[in-house]
Amino acid sequence: MEPTAGPRTGWTFLTNHARVLVQISRDPSARVRDLAATCLLTERAVSRIIADLEEGGYLTHTRVGRTNHYQVTAAIPLRHPADAGPTVADLLALLAVRGPLADAEEAAVAASGTAGTSAA
Repeated sequence: MEPTAGPRTGWTFLTNHARVLVQISRDPSARVRDLAATCLLTERAVSRIIADLEEGGYLTHTRVGRTNHYQVTAAIPLRHPADAGPTVADLLALLAVRGPLADAEEAAVAASGTAGTSAA
């Protein structure tokens, strides 16, 4: 008898590079330790990802006292040829976090809005 397959895990919609970039765009002063905790990665992995993003021109940093302040290069196009066209800014806008209250309000407006009415 063959074992039954459980739910498929092991893949996600976003790469670790995208996760780190999103978190940096949300908090440009975030420490590597905090980024690692938020992204569920090791500090070493986050440091390598930051180096990759800087090398690719997607990110720069400046020292402010004992911390780094990051700047996302939002106008740069996405890296993969299949993603040609959209920029980092487009990706970050798509992944912008919205609070549950804003989502609930939007859903309520949509549900009660124009259903059954016609535009004049």
